[in-house]
Amino acid sequence: MKITSVLCLTAGLLLASAGTKSFAQDNLINSLKHNKSDKSIKLFKFKDVINLDHTSVKNQGHSGTCWSYSTNSFLESEMARSGRQPVDLAEIFTARNAYIEKGEQYVRMHGAVTLGDGGECHDVINMYRKYGALPQSVYTGLNYGTKINDFSQMAALQEAFLKTVINTPANKPLMPNWQKAYTGIIDAYLGTPPDTFTYEGKQYTPKSFAKEVVGLDADNYVEISSFMNYPMYKTFVLPVPDNWAMGSVYNVQFNDITDIIDTALSKGYTIAWATDVSEKSFSWKNGVAYVPEKDYDDMSDEEKKDMFMGPKPEKTITAEMRQKAFDDYQTTDDHGMQIVGTAKDVNGKPYYIIKNSWGVKNDYDGYLYVTKDYLRYKTTAFLLNKNALTTDMRQKLSL
Repeated sequence: MKITSVLCLTAGLLLASAGTKSFAQDNLINSLKHNKSDKSIKLFKFKDVINLDHTSVKNQGHSGTCWSYSTNSFLESEMARSGRQPVDLAEIFTARNAYIEKGEQYVRMHGAVTLGDGGECHDVINMYRKYGALPQSVYTGLNYGTKINDFSQMAALQEAFLKTVINTPANKPLMPNWQKAYTGIIDAYLGTPPDTFTYEGKQYTPKSFAKEVVGLDADNYVEISSFMNYPMYKTFVLPVPDNWAMGSVYNVQFNDITDIIDTALSKGYTIAWATDVSEKSFSWKNGVAYVPEKDYDDMSDEEKKDMFMGPKPEKTITAEMRQKAFDDYQTTDDHGMQIVGTAKDVNGKPYYIIKNSWGVKNDYDGYLYVTKDYLRYKTTAFLLNKNALTTDMRQKLSL
């Protein structure tokens, strides 16, 4: 996602307040003790309506791997929904494989591909299909003496190495072993994944583990977005920098976004969600995101301080507003999370329950409540099981 290698690390702390953005810091929210905002919690008082099966909140640490955490969490929920015992899947196994393929794409495209930790929901499905899966107990990615992910040094070496490869003098072939050397950098930090391993007394390969234990069909998952400048109910390449794999998504009408998600949740399906979290009205600390009726720059100091002290009126978002925000870089591909249910506030207004991967140090122990208008406005894409779609929608999408 967008500046995923930066924003996924920082947004939790930096966007918790109404202060000036700064992307030069790390995700300190994961290491700082958070004192709950008792007044904010008391004024919102959310009541769950739907809360689907999902695994515990994780911490992506100092890495831009939100896309892998959110979509692997989604797959864990899919296991539960399918009647299987969920496994804590190794998010960094997915990321490691994606980083290798991204490096190959970077060289193939002469450097015209965004590097860094970022990715998209479909990357997880693609890596699952091609490489299988590992349990977290077998592959943590913590091969360098830390307790949480810290990819900064590895990322710098990856970029330096790949730039050396693409700067090979004209008319000379690339070094024949560059892929092996590049993979060696990644595995020196993350560890080399096993070809075979034992899980609960049985031996597996990553592919056999995916087939026999995870048991999900990668072809069941589709990714959806909504833009006015592409044909409706057709596929298009998602136009965001971290879509290094040039993955396609289905284009739907503006109102279809929440209709599809609401239907899926009502049928017991969770959703992997990619969105913009750079808004002043997205507060990780308070665990709430909405679209204020008044623009932030037009607010008084008192209104800014009061933004998360209970429910506030919202703008009514339109397809035109959504499109303009994306075209003007006001909506950017920042972060991936999982939609696991719905709730209502004290006024009966609906929200989505969001599971994040920034640890548990916010007002709702790692979760957020997001309004429908925020989701319609700021979603860049979402991924779900195609069986969660209505018959009519599947027909429109030719699924």
